[in-house]
Amino acid sequence: MELLVASAIGILTAAGLYLVLRLRTFPVIMGVSLLTYAVNVFLFASGRLTIGASPILIKGVETYTDPLPQALVLTAIVISFGMTAVIVMIALGAYLGSDDDHVDDPAEPAAEEAQ
Repeated sequence: MELLVASAIGILTAAGLYLVLRLRTFPVIMGVSLLTYAVNVFLFASGRLTIGASPILIKGVETYTDPLPQALVLTAIVISFGMTAVIVMIALGAYLGSDDDHVDDPAEPAAEEAQ
């Protein structure tokens, strides 16, 4: 199970980094979202991967999961949703203001004249 979760974290991270390095706004936003999902799965996996274990200590229960990573992931999901909404609104404003969604800097005027 740990191998499956570690592979999922690696795939999410690789896809997120690939999309962040694109030159358009929407893939960058999707890449940042994938990176936050990878971090959330990593935090959740740090609380011990056990199936059917109780997150609360009860008498007679020997195996339990740590509830702190679960609370951190829940908080991170809410924060990442809000930040994604803010980033989408900023990107939409930039697109509507310039009619272009390129992330890179505009070309130099001298470079345009040389072409």
